[in-house]
Amino acid sequence: MQLSIIIPAYNEAAVIAQTIAQVKKYLTDHYNSYEIIVIDDKSIDSTLEIIEGIDNIRVLRNLKNHGKGYTVRKGLLASQGDYLLFMDADSSTSISELAKLWPYRQDYPLVIGSRAVAQAQVKIRQNIVKVILGRAGNLLSRLLIHPNIKDTQCGFKLLARSARPVWEKLTIEDFGFDFEMIFLARKHGLAIKEVPIIWYNNFDSKVRWWHYPRTLAQLWQIRLNNLLKKY
Repeated sequence: MQLSIIIPAYNEAAVIAQTIAQVKKYLTDHYNSYEIIVIDDKSIDSTLEIIEGIDNIRVLRNLKNHGKGYTVRKGLLASQGDYLLFMDADSSTSISELAKLWPYRQDYPLVIGSRAVAQAQVKIRQNIVKVILGRAGNLLSRLLIHPNIKDTQCGFKLLARSARPVWEKLTIEDFGFDFEMIFLARKHGLAIKEVPIIWYNNFDSKVRWWHYPRTLAQLWQIRLNNLLKKY
C-alpha cells in the first residue's frame, strides 16, 4: 500500500466528517492505494458515532482517554502503508499540503510540516500567550532534542516505513511525543527534513496554554529516558 493517513481524534464531532471527506477526495485524485485510519481517544461527544458511520476508513478506539501521543502511535502501529502521514482532525494543515512533503520522502524518513521555516504561512495566528510559550519551547527543544529543527510540534508529519523503529519506541502519551519522535529519529541516524506549509490556527483547539509547561517537562523526561537506556 502506498500511503496511510492517521488522524487522531478527541471531541472533534464538529469537524471530523468534513476533514475525512477532504482527505478522501485528495487521496482519490492523487494516489493509487491508500488507507485512512481514524483513532478516537475516548471522546465524550459524538465523534466515535460519526466516524463509525463513514465508509472506507479504518476506525480504532481507545478504551480510555490516553492523549495524542498514544493515539498517533496506535495508528502508526496499525498502518500498512509504505509512507505514513499523521495530521490533525481539525485540518489546521490541509491534506493538500502533503504535495509539499511528498517529494522528500525517499531521502528523508521523517519529513516535518513546519510553520517556522522560510516560506511557511501562518494564516490565523495563536493568541500571544501560546506564541510566547511556543517560542520558549522551541528554544529548549533545540537545546535538548535537535539543534536544527525549528518547529517540532506541528501535527503534520510524513514518515517512511523504514522509520518504524522510531514509533515502536515512543513512550510519551501526551503532546510531547513529537519531541520524542524527533529525538529518536536523530538517535537512529535518520535524516529529517522541515518543509514549509500553510497552517491555520483553530481557536477551538483542544490544546490549552497549560498544556505547554506540561509538554516542556516531557523534554526532560526524554533526556532521562535516554540516560536510563530506555531507548
